[in-house]
Amino acid sequence: MSGSRILLIDDEEEMRRSSAQALELYGLEVDTFSSADRVLELVGYAFDGVVVSDIRMPGMDGMTLLQRIREVDPEVPVILVTGHADVQLAVSAMRAGVYDFLEKPFTAQHLAGIIRRAMDRRSLVLENRRLRAVAGKRDDLEARLPGRTQVMVDLRYRVRAIGATDADTLVIGETGAGKEVVARALHDISARADRPFIAINCAALPENLIESELFGHEAGAFPGALRPRYGKFEHGRGGTILLDEIGSMPFDLQAKFLRVLQERVITRLGSNEPVPLDVRFIATSKVNLEAEVAGGRFRADLLYRLNVATLHVPSLAQRRDDIPLLFLQLVREAAARYVRNDVDVPAEVMTEIAGRGWPGNVRELRNAADRLVLGLDAGVENAPSGDGPQRLAEKVAAYERGLIASALAAHGGSLKPVYEQLGVSRKTLYEKMQKYGLDKNINMAALQDDM
Repeated sequence: MSGSRILLIDDEEEMRRSSAQALELYGLEVDTFSSADRVLELVGYAFDGVVVSDIRMPGMDGMTLLQRIREVDPEVPVILVTGHADVQLAVSAMRAGVYDFLEKPFTAQHLAGIIRRAMDRRSLVLENRRLRAVAGKRDDLEARLPGRTQVMVDLRYRVRAIGATDADTLVIGETGAGKEVVARALHDISARADRPFIAINCAALPENLIESELFGHEAGAFPGALRPRYGKFEHGRGGTILLDEIGSMPFDLQAKFLRVLQERVITRLGSNEPVPLDVRFIATSKVNLEAEVAGGRFRADLLYRLNVATLHVPSLAQRRDDIPLLFLQLVREAAARYVRNDVDVPAEVMTEIAGRGWPGNVRELRNAADRLVLGLDAGVENAPSGDGPQRLAEKVAAYERGLIASALAAHGGSLKPVYEQLGVSRKTLYEKMQKYGLDKNINMAALQDDM
């Protein structure tokens, strides 16, 4: 339970501070927030913690927050607090799925007891999910999809849960974020792992041969078809078919593919005999398919049929805390790939790495790691940043963020030695961690030991 998080939301600063200090006396570490918006970014399917929120706040109130959290995961414990005696409100909250409902004033001992019970329940829920998902299998998802930010922990939980099923899956993410890595992981932890994994780039198929490539053909089906040929769908029978960038699939072919999805049969060109197809389909897209549907470029029925399960692969901009750790791992991998000795990454390079924008995501970061290992440059100086020149304030902020992240990593997430080392108050450290989106559990040394 030591890794559990308590997210406390109250728009009154004095109430936030006094509640957090009181709970810390009971051995609970609390992250405080003045509004609910930031909390939604931290709560996911794999969130290990409890949310405590005031019910009446400007902007998003506690009831709305409860509803939004339950849309993400209905088993996240949410405790609502109100200063208004309102029986009807309490009844509504209970019906909406709140874990508990408290009226001010309350004692810290009472709240701490409720939080501990909620944390125990959440830990049990996550453990049961993990056991059901992996079903006794070992996997290497931490190595394939490294990262300690909440979005990456959440992604790995979802991959394990979905991978254990045969559900067709849509994987969405920016270029270079790792969509194919996710697709291969889904295949490798499934019951189809020992069967073929067929990757098809929908944007690269020749338009005049695309049906033959996918469905196969009989001899004489068209000029040049001298002998029968299996298509890629048939080659993948029993395994997994990856349709990379499915948004590029020609519109007239989408109707035929929809039939394959619905009926799991194909018919080769030049034949009338249906061929049963036992495959799992995984599709990836870097474009918003709903926008493509609205623009008449993608079939709505295909989208609804395809995304039985959807995985969102976060960009590096959405998990900035992972960048230093990920870069160190990529440097290690590059050194092994090019048969070089381990490379020490200078502190100034790590500071620049952490503060830069990476529009090409993991792919661009990997290229920077390769350049560093090969000695082509210091890793990033000559690479286009995609952000334009930084102003002094931006450079100072990036440097400050790097110092705090390094201190958190060095002390294993323990906050007291961090704010003592940096010469700031605990309150100032909390505020700066929230400002820079830093998680106290970042741990560079542990990652290096694991690699």
